[in-house]
Amino acid sequence: MKKSELRQVLKPLIKECIKEVIFEEGILSNIVSDEAQGLGGQTIVETQQPTPPQRDYEEETRIANQKLQETRKRMLDAVGKDAYNGVDLFAGTTPSAAPTETKQGDPLSGVDPRDSGVDISQLFGGVNKNWSGMVK
Repeated sequence: MKKSELRQVLKPLIKECIKEVIFEEGILSNIVSDEAQGLGGQTIVETQQPTPPQRDYEEETRIANQKLQETRKRMLDAVGKDAYNGVDLFAGTTPSAAPTETKQGDPLSGVDPRDSGVDISQLFGGVNKNWSGMVK
């Protein structure tokens, strides 16, 4: 008997045996019920992580300015208002920038970060006003 002939004979017999075991003996229903029980027992509980409080930068700035004003007042009181005829020596001044570590080759190493730089809007005599005409 050839392999293909044996396969033709055995395949229907094996198929029928498997159907009989699965459906008639209730194995399929047991498998389905076991899986349904397993799925129902695994509930996932997610806990919400507490969010860190957001910093209030405006409040911090206000507090820093208040401390600065108090320091200025204490310095004036220590020097004595009469020594300079009551003139506020620190009026209109801003604190110097904190020293920062400069990197080698930094072209802006000595420039104040609040410096607005040079206005180059009129560098080419107002060419930017007619830019659309120049592009064509």
